[in-house]
Amino acid sequence: MGIDEVRATEVSAADDIVLFDSPVFAEDVARIAAAELPWEKFRGAEILVTGASGMIPMYILGALLAANDAHDLGMRVSGMVRSPEKARARLGSALERSDFTLVEADVVEVQEFDRQYSTVFHGASPARPTLHKSSPVTTLKANALGTINLLDALVAVEGDSFVLLSSSEVYGAVTDTDLIREDDQGTLQHFAPRASYSEGKRMAETALAAYADEFGIRALSLRFGHIYGPGMALDDGRVQADFLADVVRDRNIRMMSAGAPTRTYTYVADAVLGLFYAYLRGENQVYNVADPNGNVSIRELAETFAAARPEKQLALEFVNPEDARSFSPVASLGLDSRRLSSDGWRAETSLSEGVSRTVRSFEDGPLIQG
Repeated sequence: MGIDEVRATEVSAADDIVLFDSPVFAEDVARIAAAELPWEKFRGAEILVTGASGMIPMYILGALLAANDAHDLGMRVSGMVRSPEKARARLGSALERSDFTLVEADVVEVQEFDRQYSTVFHGASPARPTLHKSSPVTTLKANALGTINLLDALVAVEGDSFVLLSSSEVYGAVTDTDLIREDDQGTLQHFAPRASYSEGKRMAETALAAYADEFGIRALSLRFGHIYGPGMALDDGRVQADFLADVVRDRNIRMMSAGAPTRTYTYVADAVLGLFYAYLRGENQVYNVADPNGNVSIRELAETFAAARPEKQLALEFVNPEDARSFSPVASLGLDSRRLSSDGWRAETSLSEGVSRTVRSFEDGPLIQG
């Protein structure tokens, strides 16, 4: 996402949804749990998911609990959050389940697990680009120090595996390729506050590799591309959230530029399904997660959001009128997901369907009352 595409979105607390009680979310996690995967590997497991009120971690939680229901696995799942109030609002009926426990903790602090966790899914990380700029130290600590603290705690209870929710940003600027593969390397401007996110993720991956080598933990790093879907915060600041907010609030979609750069957009349920394919079937340590059919320009993404509800007759509004008259997509690097596809994964949700489902989650999912 180009920096010229970032804009502020005014939303209220009531514009968020109780994700676990959204029918779209329930359908999505049931589909993940129904996938032909060796879910038996989770039988009797104690699992921790950090950052549990975030979009991707919440889908991991939901899928694990749905798998528990579908396959009678006897799992117990804990969700670690910094803000229990926010988490309770978003988790809704999940809090009533006997197989789920909400844990208040900050991964930046030294951790001491009170349960024998076998697996940690680590998703606690400031995701909004505005936070990387305004709170770079918090961003760096959550990714680097937070990962080390959790690994130390997992080693102490003799846990088995650690799954890091990483990012395509670890590659930096890669040249001379159309699609970035897992062993490609680019350059990063590391001496900059904004690098707190990309370098923090790199440090997290290095820590994971070191602990895997020294302590025998199974290490798995998922490098996600641009993920969208139910659970996105409307004030996130990234274009997919801005466009969603425009549709939900019945206003024309505002474009800050011509929207020429292309990005690969993946529906969150497909991305989390890919995570479980990598964990339950994969043998590699690092996987890209990106839908090859979701590679579109920012402008095409905006048009897809506008078309999701044609009855609203939403149009694209350009800050610079010249941008509306001249449009030529420019090539942009995407992620090569063939390694994950070789394990049987494929994205099942088209961009138009995923956008429509995302909008629907705000239409028929219960809203958080602010």
